[in-house]
Amino acid sequence: MPGRARNQGLHTMRFSFWPNPSQPFGEGLHLARHVESTGWDGLWYADHFMPNAPDTSTPWPEAWTTLAALGALVPRIRLGTLVTGNTYRHPAVLAKAAATLDHITGGRVVLGLGSGWQENEHRQYGIPFHTTSERLQRLDEACAVIKTLFAEHKANFKGRFYNLEDASLEPKPVQSPLPLLIGGGGEQVTLKLTARWADEWNVWGMPATLKHKMAILDEHCRALGRDPKAIKRSAVALLFMSDDAAFLERMRGAKLQQAAIIGTVDDVAATVAEYAAVGVDELIVPDFTLGPRDAKVATLNRFIREIAHR
Repeated sequence: MPGRARNQGLHTMRFSFWPNPSQPFGEGLHLARHVESTGWDGLWYADHFMPNAPDTSTPWPEAWTTLAALGALVPRIRLGTLVTGNTYRHPAVLAKAAATLDHITGGRVVLGLGSGWQENEHRQYGIPFHTTSERLQRLDEACAVIKTLFAEHKANFKGRFYNLEDASLEPKPVQSPLPLLIGGGGEQVTLKLTARWADEWNVWGMPATLKHKMAILDEHCRALGRDPKAIKRSAVALLFMSDDAAFLERMRGAKLQQAAIIGTVDDVAATVAEYAAVGVDELIVPDFTLGPRDAKVATLNRFIREIAHR
């Protein structure tokens, strides 16, 4: 619902939804259609092949195939990966997939990319995992490959890991440029790569974390001679929104492994306003903590109506 009214602090902020990637396609489609119809701005999918857990037998559909189907069936909202591990696909093949999906969706795709971190899927599928440093070096080259293919009629690139020789990528994306998002918060390398290559950036964190890391990202941009405002910034946090004081107290006392927004509607609205105040352009809400479908939809509706539309 472009142009919808929001309060002054949130009027330029996007609100997007991240469905649990293990859900069946029909459930994901239902939720995608619902958030589109109620005014959410985007839909993000994690690009993994299995859970990061000892038991990897949970059904886990592939992200780009899922996004292609959703993109053809759900209008308006942006779609992207949060994020694709660069180790999974050659960057030229990934660029081709993203450009194709951009045509399917009429120009609504964000290519989310990271260095790759989940070791079990590499081990099970025989995908080389490399060291952290090697994965980041490959990510640097992969960004160059993708940007070159999107921009040039015949792309040439000679790197340590990837090479292009008069390489074609046609048709080009509908968007010019198709946004490249880099995910991760590593302050010395990942944020420097973000400053060099990204149109958008994403990290898990609360407002104080985002403020700290964005200041470092801005310094990397200035060191490279790039305007920091050229990079849109997004945050992810779990959501526990309730009127049940006892439940909220339990959640505040829980040892959660990820950033989490916890509180009543007014509490959540205040935290969202803090994100906006520090310069976050998009807040992404996963459904991992929102319960079964009816409870999930009720929370999503309340969030978009009572917080995003304030």
